[in-house]
Amino acid sequence: MITELVCSAVALVLYVNTLDADFCYDDSRAIRTNPDLLPETPWTNILYNDFWGTLLTHSGSHKSFRPLCTLSFRLNYFLGSLDPWGYHLVNVVLHCCVTALFTTLCHPLLGGGFWSLLAGLLFASHPIHTEAVAGLVGRADVGAALCFLLSLLCYAHHCRLRSGHSRLLRWRVRAWLAASLVMAAVAMLWKEQGVTVLAVSAVYDICVVHRLHLRQFILVIFKRRNVSLLVSLAWLAGWGVVLLGARLYWMGNRPPNFSNSDNPAADSPHFLTRTLTFLYLPAANSWLLLCPHTLSFDWSMDAIPLLRTIADWRNFYSVAFYSGFVLLAWSGLRNKDSKVFHKANGKSHVTNGKSMTNGLHHIDKFPKKTQNGCAKSFPSATQASLPSRENMVVFSLSLLALPFIPATNLCFYVGFVVAERVLYIPSMGFCLLVTLGLRSLYDSMRRKSSRVLLLSCAAFVVLLYSLKTVYRNQDWQSEEMLYKSGITVNPAKAWGNLGNVLKNQGKMAEAEEAYRNALYYRILSPTHSNPNSNLFHCPYERFSEALHYYKLAIGSRPTLASAYLNTGIILVSQGNVDEAKRTFQTCAGIPDENLKDPHAHKSSVTSCLYNLGKLLHEQGQQEEALSVYKEAVNTMPRQFAPQSLYNMMGEAYMRLNNLEEAGHWYRESLKAKPDHVPAHLTYGKLLSIMGQTAEAEHYFLKAIELEPTKGNCYMHYGQFLLEQSRVTEAAVMAEKAADLDGSEFDVVFSAAHMLRQASLNEAAERYYGKAADLRPDYAAALMNLGAILHLNGKLQEAESNYLRALQLKPDDLITQSNLRKLWNVMHKQSVRGLGS
Repeated sequence: MITELVCSAVALVLYVNTLDADFCYDDSRAIRTNPDLLPETPWTNILYNDFWGTLLTHSGSHKSFRPLCTLSFRLNYFLGSLDPWGYHLVNVVLHCCVTALFTTLCHPLLGGGFWSLLAGLLFASHPIHTEAVAGLVGRADVGAALCFLLSLLCYAHHCRLRSGHSRLLRWRVRAWLAASLVMAAVAMLWKEQGVTVLAVSAVYDICVVHRLHLRQFILVIFKRRNVSLLVSLAWLAGWGVVLLGARLYWMGNRPPNFSNSDNPAADSPHFLTRTLTFLYLPAANSWLLLCPHTLSFDWSMDAIPLLRTIADWRNFYSVAFYSGFVLLAWSGLRNKDSKVFHKANGKSHVTNGKSMTNGLHHIDKFPKKTQNGCAKSFPSATQASLPSRENMVVFSLSLLALPFIPATNLCFYVGFVVAERVLYIPSMGFCLLVTLGLRSLYDSMRRKSSRVLLLSCAAFVVLLYSLKTVYRNQDWQSEEMLYKSGITVNPAKAWGNLGNVLKNQGKMAEAEEAYRNALYYRILSPTHSNPNSNLFHCPYERFSEALHYYKLAIGSRPTLASAYLNTGIILVSQGNVDEAKRTFQTCAGIPDENLKDPHAHKSSVTSCLYNLGKLLHEQGQQEEALSVYKEAVNTMPRQFAPQSLYNMMGEAYMRLNNLEEAGHWYRESLKAKPDHVPAHLTYGKLLSIMGQTAEAEHYFLKAIELEPTKGNCYMHYGQFLLEQSRVTEAAVMAEKAADLDGSEFDVVFSAAHMLRQASLNEAAERYYGKAADLRPDYAAALMNLGAILHLNGKLQEAESNYLRALQLKPDDLITQSNLRKLWNVMHKQSVRGLGS
């Protein structure tokens, strides 16, 4: 028990620095935008949706059915909403529990004491676990590992009690077997690879409990010498078939579809390329376990280039890996009598690999005393009944390899090239194998100094792993740090994602540089075009360049809704309204079939419909705008923020003079987001029209309270005050608005109007002048500036502005009339001057 506590404590210390980390990478999609976490979503949806909240039968679903992991996220959301601290705490606690259970499993396998401690420390500190523990999406792997070990330990209890003949003992044997099978099913509900515990349990029974070699096992099968073993194996095999069949049926009896950038080898038309690459990937994964120096949040695209020819030097690694694996496996499976040492009644006995169905003998946790009363200085591997080294090698290899099989593309293609979190369970076999090797070396050494050196090396490896884990955890603190750390491995994707983060932080220049770096690393290739749809937050004069990249992205991926959305936004800003409308309409017609993220697609489609409705609204086509808005309401996914859409529906009904419906949608907007300032302003206007001035003023003041630095709020409140004949207060609000938003033409222009209506002509002249400076090509601004100069007696300046306005809009009757009046005044003044 002390060993388990020590290993768990080490795991806690190593990962405590992840508790203040944010949501990173896939965490946002699995948690922030996953509708299955919301309280209003029926919890039964978890049973029909995949890990990302997409219906399992949807053509774009990943088929990743992990309801227990999603349920744990939902409980986190219920307790702490979207505070990442609680989510990270659960991950760390789960890792500590897995570490304790793995250490417990090692006791009967390695002899307890020091060797179990070493295996547990290797597992607790291995840097390959950082993605599974520090990344919240990795909870599926950690939860599956927890139930995986519980199932295996239950099966070990079943094996220990199996040889009993009493009725009570037989009931307990069946109960432990049932518990093992149930936990295997639970492990699969955490993550698919959890079901492989059934195969690992079978190897445990054959190699650890019965200590059989290949020939002996074949004899057992054909001659039926051990019925209890065969019955247990039959239960494991039968239950595995049932679980896999149910899993296949539940996901719609078809494998998932992935984009070619997720797994480029699977998309290759050449059989040789696929074969060589898929053979190389397990070798690459084994190197990550052995030397986790270079880690990355994503290994897709060209992070590991495809092996296209036999001459590729990486094939040497594949040959070396499989040769070593086969030699290790054959050394354990071959028919060779292995002497196994154990103690009974203080005397040493030797067995020849015979069955140990009476259970695992007691294992001393502390060194025995020598004849002179002194304890042995170093742990011994032969202090108690232990499985033979060959049997342990086979079991360790099975624990390493069998849980990794679902990720090998052997049965079906997977949606990744390398995923570090997938190695969480296989790393148990690796840690067990390394400890077994160190123990064998230790037993073969006779000199004390050699043993001390070996133990020092083992301690150094644990220390090195621990330092790397703590350092790697820092990369998972934020998305910016995570993506920067991945630039060396996957520069295309890392730069593109980093650009998104920098853009959201308002660092536009750095974001643009990141996007250009992504493009430099061939991000425009057919395997990945998303970053092209992000290079749009640039100065006005470079909109044409951004538009060029959007069109390239659409040509590469015609179903990329976000590219259509941003293309339409740029076209609107350039005044090309008709083409923008066509772009938005095209986007709205794109189906979400076979798309990786249907929710994100629907969000982009909803935004396109919103922008299309807004264009129609500005053109005065209110009925058409409402029709588009209603389509957007029916299309939008649960995680879409609808407050702006609802507010614009209220605006459209307002223009149609349907005040009751307008009020309904304004209230819906405020219900969706109580601090939505535009809805406060528009609802305040509506209440003012309906004569509810006290309530209207409340909403205007609330808007100012929410955004006290936004001039637009003061401008709307000033207009309301002006309508209430509170001219002095209105003038104060107008100047406040113009001072806060001095670069916003609409605010400055409206402020000048209000000051003019308040008869504050000098102030009005100043702000009309600012408005004309902001929009020197806007005829109305020049005409109004001329009018206020006219009133203030500055006739020459007024004439100049009238003439400039007529140059821009020659047929404007108001400007022509004002100019004639001005000329009459100027003529009368000149006549008076001549007469005097």
